[in-house]
Amino acid sequence: MPFIIPANTLASGSYDVDNSLRLDGAAAYLNRTPSSASNRRTFTFSTWIKRSGIDGSSVHQDIFSSDAGDDESYIHFVSDNLKIFSTLPSGTGAGDPACVLITTQKFRDFSAWYHIVVAVDTTQGTAANRAKLYINGTQVTSFSTETYPDQNYQFATNAAVAHMIGRRPAGGKFLPAYLAETVLIDGSQLAPTDFGEFDEDSGIWKPIDVSGLTFGTNGFYLNYQSSGDLGASTNSSNYTSNSLAAIDQATDTCTNNFCTMNPLSSGMTLTEGNTNVAGAATAKSTFGVASGKWYVEMKATNAQTYNPIVGIATASSLNSGNPASSDHPGSFVESHGYDRSGVIKSNDNTAVQSGLTTSQSDGDIIGLAIDLDSGTKTAQWYVNGSSVGSAVTLVSNDAYVFMTYASGSQAGTGAWNFGNPSFTGTDKADGNGFGSFEYQPPSGFLALCTKNLAESG
Repeated sequence: MPFIIPANTLASGSYDVDNSLRLDGAAAYLNRTPSSASNRRTFTFSTWIKRSGIDGSSVHQDIFSSDAGDDESYIHFVSDNLKIFSTLPSGTGAGDPACVLITTQKFRDFSAWYHIVVAVDTTQGTAANRAKLYINGTQVTSFSTETYPDQNYQFATNAAVAHMIGRRPAGGKFLPAYLAETVLIDGSQLAPTDFGEFDEDSGIWKPIDVSGLTFGTNGFYLNYQSSGDLGASTNSSNYTSNSLAAIDQATDTCTNNFCTMNPLSSGMTLTEGNTNVAGAATAKSTFGVASGKWYVEMKATNAQTYNPIVGIATASSLNSGNPASSDHPGSFVESHGYDRSGVIKSNDNTAVQSGLTTSQSDGDIIGLAIDLDSGTKTAQWYVNGSSVGSAVTLVSNDAYVFMTYASGSQAGTGAWNFGNPSFTGTDKADGNGFGSFEYQPPSGFLALCTKNLAESG
């Protein structure tokens, strides 16, 4: 069942995070090697993260790592779980685990932003106080593996060795995710309340301004606000960008969460923060909407060979077993789709509009505006900013989910844009000032993000 995740902050006057870093999980990462070592016993790492994919248990998706051969420290995902890991340095027992914490908590929600804090102080007398993990403001106390470091143990973090964000130095291990407000505090074991707070009205954990914190010698604050230098820190501890471009600066953040396609209910291969789709199957969105007026776009690629179909379906029709991998929006009840040949299909193919426009070409932008507020609910398609056919009447009061389908397994099939694009050339915001589209959304139609959902969803 698709679901809606509320904004991390709905209260007025809250702190807003403008940008995030989109990591593709294939080649993109940030790296830095400090010129000298600093405090390796006491430090705090904090970041907001929205996952874009899960690999098997043999593949570690590294969030933050430091590595000098046998002496290595990581914070990473192992399949569904989060793991803090560090080894003994050169000498007796070199490479053996010194600290291992693996959560029993699962991290499988691709529509949610999580806040992770790892707070370390190995000078503490009590073992469990030497490494603390917090998720969304709450300390984690349930671990499947729970090994704390010895007193005064030194992590590789803050050593004069390679440090990376989104990758492990010794090998690939890339991270598919969005990151926001990434911070390292060198020399202090801080609490999560130094980075966030619970909203008084909603109870949701949300970020606060961290710019006034003391980051220390090798500490940093990455807010990803420079599209030309995504590794720029607010202090001198800058990171170098690798396989990243200006388009990887995203507006999908922990204070304004954008819809994407959903790996848990999609048969297609999803990349670029779950916005790009490929393969002969269907893909469905993370958010479902039962009210409001919403506008989305999909950029077609390989349009002549894979027959892209862009549309919507109700959540109940999907839950009843539809669609199979060969079904497309418009081919089953309470679904509607528009294909490359200029045909709109609705409700088990019982209503069809054909010959509406010439075939879609590679690079065309297929727009879709759905009106769930008016007396007559409608869906209207567009190609390169011009409407095609007449609006389709929507009769269900159920929540609608956005869908795509491809009939051929091509290398790339389309790039969805709910207002947070993975392709260039977009500069048109909705009436509330959110989103970035190739073509201006129709008047009153909005990008599918949580700030708009809080008002209109």
